[in-house]
Amino acid sequence: MKTFTYERASVPAEAAAAAKGPGARFIAGGTNLLDLMKLEIETPRRLIDINGLGFDKIEPTAEGGLRIGALVRNTDLAADERVRRDYGVLSRALLAGASGQLRNKATTSGNLLQRTRCPYFYDTNQPCNKRQPGSGCSAIGGFTRQLAVIGASQACIATHPSDMAVAMRVLDASVETVRPDGGARNIPIADFHRLPGDTPHIETTLQTGELITAVTLPRPLGGTQIYRKVRDRASYAFALVSVAAVVQRDGTGRVALGGVAHKPWRVEAAEAAMPNGAKAVAGRLLADAKPTDENAFKLPLAERTLASVLAEAKA
Repeated sequence: MKTFTYERASVPAEAAAAAKGPGARFIAGGTNLLDLMKLEIETPRRLIDINGLGFDKIEPTAEGGLRIGALVRNTDLAADERVRRDYGVLSRALLAGASGQLRNKATTSGNLLQRTRCPYFYDTNQPCNKRQPGSGCSAIGGFTRQLAVIGASQACIATHPSDMAVAMRVLDASVETVRPDGGARNIPIADFHRLPGDTPHIETTLQTGELITAVTLPRPLGGTQIYRKVRDRASYAFALVSVAAVVQRDGTGRVALGGVAHKPWRVEAAEAAMPNGAKAVAGRLLADAKPTDENAFKLPLAERTLASVLAEAKA
């Protein structure tokens, strides 16, 4: 048992300031962090409970979008009438993730911050640059079926597990934060998650102690919105490949992939090819892919899944 202190925060800036020190972590639903603590992958010395900060509202913005509090539970977000009506891809992505019980506890900010499910990350007997920087990546040359085909590096080939984040990426969401000095930031979702490079243990652009307060969605895009997830079983499984798409009547639109990279994968330049079909889009979207023998199937699977999504959108 690793000892730690526990405290409840009442003011956002104070919570951020308290987390600035080494070994401090925020906790809300705890659906990922507690598992990591049990396995001693995460060993925080100080837990700061942020459930009392009041970030549990979904409110309209002056620009016509929605501001989703960091503590809004996944179940409540997926069921919100405005989200179902105007941001259907987000509601569908949330319902594709985890189980009903976990969605009842999991929060918006926690979903964005959840850590990879790479089996080597969870096996503390294996070297992992995410757990122990500089120790090596056991996944390279190991079992890679579930792992990244693009955006990886010689330090890490893990994938990001979130379904919600893929939908947020296709919707161009932004992440609001408060820093330990009390200052606020607004981070575009495209810049929030990092590719592994030489520092795969640094997974986001958040600074030490920086606290997510909300996620903001821009005004609705309209169109047909679809989230399609391909996995090994019908529920409670992470994506081999997922597609979040917003398709307009003229065939134009947006697309992001999950299950293929260290972050939700979107290449805006590829979307110009959407009226030409899935093959054209996938060719540009995954042009720099470097799959292994075990996960090369993800490339045609992504193309076929996108083709299915585009066909459904035209129906």
